[in-house]
Amino acid sequence: MIDVVLPVLNEAEALPWVLGRIPDGFAPIVVDNGSTDGSGALAERLGAQVVAELRPGFGAACFAGLEAAQADVVCFMDCDGSLDPRALLSVAAAVVNGSADLVLGERRPAPGAWPLHARLANRLLALELRRRTGLKLRDLGPMRAARRESLLALGIADRRFGWPLEMVLRAQRDGWRIVEVPVEYLARSGRSKVTGTVRGTLRTAADMGRLLR
Repeated sequence: MIDVVLPVLNEAEALPWVLGRIPDGFAPIVVDNGSTDGSGALAERLGAQVVAELRPGFGAACFAGLEAAQADVVCFMDCDGSLDPRALLSVAAAVVNGSADLVLGERRPAPGAWPLHARLANRLLALELRRRTGLKLRDLGPMRAARRESLLALGIADRRFGWPLEMVLRAQRDGWRIVEVPVEYLARSGRSKVTGTVRGTLRTAADMGRLLR
């Protein structure tokens, strides 16, 4: 069994579709990060394990899910309907077979799925990451897989939007084999708290820029 950590903040609209497409052999852990739309209760009714994390922040939710996980291999993905859970099969495969230590889903956006300001910010961040580390990454996508104990040993400290980047930086520092696989990126349900606004994108870029410095 592979655990899937799903950070959630008011995603009741997308939850049935996401949880309904979790592949066999994967167990969803929904981390409710202060939802006011009943997301946590809905996820429980749909059969998911639910963890309540009252500390605000994407990284806080991811870390709470990682601590709650029991499986050797753990995946992470957004729960807003922008990523198809069926892609977890290809993302987790290289970790399961031992050919990679960290696998990132490189987003291939459907038309209109990724706002221009967010796409440009992600591209610039990936360029800077390649320049500083030599890693040949094109995306810092939220769908990813690694082994639980190894992730805990990285000592990721960020509890905000810098969590995904810090994971990659610390993994690179420790000599992990990091690879990307393509995943389809869909138009999400509702508006993203991160990429749906320029303000959210700037806040994310600021957190990640601080880590790069």
